[in-house]
Amino acid sequence: MEKTNIFFDLDGTLTDSMPGITRAVQYALKRYGIVEDDLEKLRPFVGPPLPESFKAYYQFSQEDADAAVYVFREYYNEIGWAQNSVYDGVEDMLSGLKAAGKKLYVATSKPEDMAKRVLGHFGLTEYFTFIGGANDDSSRVEKDDVIRYVMENCGLSDRDSIIMVGDRRHDIAGAHKAGLAAVGVLYGYGSEKELSDAGAEWIVGTAAELLSLLKGL
Repeated sequence: MEKTNIFFDLDGTLTDSMPGITRAVQYALKRYGIVEDDLEKLRPFVGPPLPESFKAYYQFSQEDADAAVYVFREYYNEIGWAQNSVYDGVEDMLSGLKAAGKKLYVATSKPEDMAKRVLGHFGLTEYFTFIGGANDDSSRVEKDDVIRYVMENCGLSDRDSIIMVGDRRHDIAGAHKAGLAAVGVLYGYGSEKELSDAGAEWIVGTAAELLSLLKGL
C-alpha cells in the first residue's frame, strides 16, 4: 500500500538542534554540581526523551532526572530553542512531498508547544497537517506514545499507509512498537550501525535521497 502519511521526528531529522540542547543540558548538569565542558559528550541527549538520558549517562534517579528536565527548560525555553537551524534540503524535501500528495505530520519527544514554536520560527508549520509532541508532565514522551497520539488525533488507523522518519534508534523502535515501518536518516545524530541495529527498513544519507525514496513508497 502507498505510504500517504509521513511522520517526522524533529530534532536531528528536520532541524539541527544540537547546539541549543547540549548547552541546556550543560546548564542543568551544573545545577547538580556536574561540570561538563565538552558539548560533544552531550550529543547523545539529542533525540531521546531527556529523563531517560539523564538516568543513562549520569545515573540520575527518576526524581532527579525529572527535576533536571525543568532546569534544562529554564535555559532552553529562553535561549536554546533558537540555537538551531534547518538541515540543508529539508524544506525542498517537504515541499516536494506535499506536491506529490503526501500528508506530513510531526511526532517528536520535544514538548508540543516548543515543537510548534521551532517550526513556526523557521516557517515550516505550513507543511504539516498536525504537529504532535510530548505533554508538559512527560506522561506522553516515549516515541510510540507520541505516534499513537498523532494517529488518534488525525483519525489514522491504517498503519500500512504510514511511515516514520527519524535519526535515532528510539525513532525506529517507537515506530515498530506502534506498528509502523521506519526510515532512518544519516544526516542527523545517529550512525548507520545504530539505525541498522534498530531495524530500520530503509536508511538514507540526505534529504534529497529521502524525498526520492518517499515519493516512490
